[in-house]
Amino acid sequence: MSSDAMSSPRSFRLSATTAGMLDRRADDLGESRNAVVERLLAEGLRREEHPLVYFRGNAAGVRTPAVVGSRLYIWQVLDAIRKMDGAVAEVADDFGLSEQAVQAAVEYYAEFGDEVDADAHRAREFARRERERREKAAALTR
Repeated sequence: MSSDAMSSPRSFRLSATTAGMLDRRADDLGESRNAVVERLLAEGLRREEHPLVYFRGNAAGVRTPAVVGSRLYIWQVLDAIRKMDGAVAEVADDFGLSEQAVQAAVEYYAEFGDEVDADAHRAREFARRERERREKAAALTR
């Protein structure tokens, strides 16, 4: 998720339990409390508006929107939609998703397309680098 260039200060009261959980989570992640609150609040608000979308973290800690009930990222569903000329039913069948879940991915993309496209680019670049690394390693062991 991208962060807006301008932040808007707010003051919230948290219960002792919630504040303690926040402090532990920030410590575990090595992030500031503000960064954790910003991410969780943004994800929570997006989930409220797009209930069939959740956020999955990878080994690098990057959180990427995915379709509930699957391990598919939104960008993967959108790639398939594009390849199949918008055929929601076909994509749903191919991925074993409901049409509603595929449509939810499309609707999420309609609102946050730039971020989803950036997620796709980041994933493709990672895959390219990994492929190159494996090829170099294979060449050394032949």
